[in-house]
Amino acid sequence: MIKKKIYIRLALFFGISLSAFNSFGQDLQTYIEEAVANSPEIQKFQLRYDIASEKVNEANWIPNTEFSAGYFVSEPETRVGAQRARFSIKQMFPWFGTINARENYATSMADADFVEVTIAKRKLALSVSQFYFQLYEIRAKQKVLDQNIALLQTYEKLALTSVEVGKASAVDVLRLQIRQNELQQEKEVLQQQNNGIQAAMNSLMNRGYDKEISVVESLEIPMEDMQLSFKALSVNPELLKFDKLYESVAKSELLNLRESQPMFGFGVDYLPVAARQDMDFIDNGKDILMPMVSITIPIFNNRYKSITKQNELRQQEIQSQKDERLNGLESELAKAISQRNQARIKFETQSKNLQQAKDAEEILIKNYETGTIDFNDVLDIQELQLKFQINQIESIKMYFVQSTIINYLTN
Repeated sequence: MIKKKIYIRLALFFGISLSAFNSFGQDLQTYIEEAVANSPEIQKFQLRYDIASEKVNEANWIPNTEFSAGYFVSEPETRVGAQRARFSIKQMFPWFGTINARENYATSMADADFVEVTIAKRKLALSVSQFYFQLYEIRAKQKVLDQNIALLQTYEKLALTSVEVGKASAVDVLRLQIRQNELQQEKEVLQQQNNGIQAAMNSLMNRGYDKEISVVESLEIPMEDMQLSFKALSVNPELLKFDKLYESVAKSELLNLRESQPMFGFGVDYLPVAARQDMDFIDNGKDILMPMVSITIPIFNNRYKSITKQNELRQQEIQSQKDERLNGLESELAKAISQRNQARIKFETQSKNLQQAKDAEEILIKNYETGTIDFNDVLDIQELQLKFQINQIESIKMYFVQSTIINYLTN
């Protein structure tokens, strides 16, 4: 049941996070699924869970059967003859319910390891998503730089024409060319950043570092944000892990109580007897067969009392760890919501500024028609437009990165 619920929550995490970004969801979902399928880290946690699951089978055991044999060097004489040897077999059994308690404890530990697998998958999905948006940011900036370089080339042609008619100086042309060189440099630097992030994302998917990763052409911040509640944190797998650990300690204590009970056993001794030669009577030389029942009583049970105390302290520790992590998750959620809201505010402000910069650009173009264009103003406006466009892209990236964090925390 626990595994089914976690599988459902993992599917919801992927589904909700991708539904928010349905314009590119298929690509991102494909990358996430590939990373989960190929990640050595996920395989590590999965193998750890498989080992823990196998321990459930290990728990179904009873003590070894004891066999013993002895030979009388000096044969003791009995009425029916001399005893030559002694053979024994004995089997001890744990108290009723001990094996079941042992299996329940092993199962609870496996459940805790399964939660670890789920957490690892969710964190991997989060990392892949964040790299994806970073690649989007870089490539969107490169596109904007290309547009601005093309714009500067248009202005350069205008400047050359103005120089020919004596309405501009060669310095204006050089300034425009220098600005193009700077933008080209920024574009090349972004390409190196793209290569690094692409390699890191490929590493998460356990494939060639230089394999091309495609991202969406454009992203738009949605008109409205989903309503959030801090109560949703209570079902985060990172907290569920502590619940499963707490439960495993409870199962451990039940096992401890069973192991503190007596053990009982059954056995039989067989003693071959040599027949007496000096007389003949009933049962002469009859072998001895002696069934036995045994019990072990834990009179000195300080060990079990200590384990009980340790389990109580361990549960208190786990509860403290859970409370601490809950506080951390609440802090992370509040921070993510705040930064997502900041991203929206910045995006809206930059959109207004960009529109005003375009209006100023139109004014400059009209002035060119009257022969009064100032190429210093052209460069200033171009730099402002580029700044606002870059800020817009960064705001979009920040919005979606924080949205993935929010989805990770609350779904």
